[in-house]
Amino acid sequence: MRILGIDPGIAIVGFGVIDADHGHQQMVRYGAITTEAGLPLSARLVQISRDLRELIEQLEPDEIAVEELFFSKNITTGIAVAHGRGVILCTAEIMQIPIYEYTPMQVKQAVVGYGLAEKQQVMDMVRRLLKLKAVPRPDDAADALAIAICHARSATSLLRQRDPNVKETV
Repeated sequence: MRILGIDPGIAIVGFGVIDADHGHQQMVRYGAITTEAGLPLSARLVQISRDLRELIEQLEPDEIAVEELFFSKNITTGIAVAHGRGVILCTAEIMQIPIYEYTPMQVKQAVVGYGLAEKQQVMDMVRRLLKLKAVPRPDDAADALAIAICHARSATSLLRQRDPNVKETV
């Protein structure tokens, strides 16, 4: 199964693509969709949608895993990220790719084994699990790979194998 993991944003949308097969994951590609700071929000959203559509067409993922929003300090930034996340979900739905959503705690639990793990622990485990020489950069790409790994581990659960329509939480 090919999984596209996405770390939503406005300035930077991290993406990571892995192939997952019987508990093994292999990195295919990672990177970031970036938008220019001076552009109006609407133009940035259109660019994210266009670039994501192109990425999906190139890499042909079977499923998309997206991180749910969590913000505690800057609500203005959180609202902008929510707009970007909405465009990501809409684009995936239009392209008829199944979408799965995970909280940051679920991602940390799946990748590190501890839901309150530090960001650096998650990034190092992504490097180790995917047998990479270095932690992927930018951080948003490493986060996206972690989201994809989380989904790969959830997607291979016994519950999902019995009924593929069950949307399981980690």
